Amino acid sequence: MTRALTRPRDRMIGGVCAGLARRFGLSTGVVRLAFVLSCLLPGPQFIAYLVLWALMPSE
Repeated sequence: MTRALTRPRDRMIGGVCAGLARRFGLSTGVVRLAFVLSCLLPGPQFIAYLVLWALMPSE
């Protein structure tokens, strides 16, 4: 059984990284670190974060 992709209530900033970590069974710190490191590379990471923040329902 898989967990739904939702943003938790106990979140930092938008809760997107915490929601992704819960969904895929990873540590929240690892997902946040991966996101911050990915922002150093060129690409639409910040826009993807904003889109996920807008589309992911809150718990």
